Amino acid sequence: MRTILALAAAIVLLAVGAAHAGTVRGTLVLYSEGKPLRAAEAAEAVIWFRPRSAVALPPPGEPAVMLTRRKQFHPRVLAVPAAHSVRFPNEDPILHNVFSTSTDNAFDAGLYGTGEGVVHAFRNPGLVKVYCNVHHSMFGFIVVLDTPFHTRAGVDGSFRLDGLPAGEGELVVFHDRARPWRRTLDVAQPAALEIRLDLDRRRVPPHMNKFGRPYGARPDERSY
Repeated sequence: MRTILALAAAIVLLAVGAAHAGTVRGTLVLYSEGKPLRAAEAAEAVIWFRPRSAVALPPPGEPAVMLTRRKQFHPRVLAVPAAHSVRFPNEDPILHNVFSTSTDNAFDAGLYGTGEGVVHAFRNPGLVKVYCNVHHSMFGFIVVLDTPFHTRAGVDGSFRLDGLPAGEGELVVFHDRARPWRRTLDVAQPAALEIRLDLDRRRVPPHMNKFGRPYGARPDERSY
């Protein structure tokens, strides 16, 4: 009897493993004005796979981190599953005011100095555009995902997603200076992909301050 139960358990484990044994891999190649860029530029890209059937997201753990250093966000692009949190530490000896007006994920950290900063939970899938109300050139993006299967490209442009559910799904590549790349594919038919992205968007995206006004438009305008 024990032998039969052990055999049955092994079959179940094999079936589960087979159902989550898919892999998608490839390489990102970036261009700007028709000219190829250094492979390391692809490290800013986020890649995710959304199975056709919904899958459970991992429970929230320690917050991810998007810190400010030398008036820039690091990393500039961050991916987190929905309902997970992000901390915004400030490593600069000056004040910042991190905010977003993105639909369903708007927040305002207020004016704060050096330290651990605030933590905010992003509950709704979507793209969150993050800015500083004090410094126009500061910008970042948080991709809030409804799938646990995501990764970043390496400095050589390569990427790999393992343990994917069997069947079809959508592969998406996001780089803030390009249009999102999307393709429906079947992970049961693996092939090395070469994905070209044309970076045709401005390095600093146009935006207003958190009051909906141009930065520095009026001397008496509040900046926090």
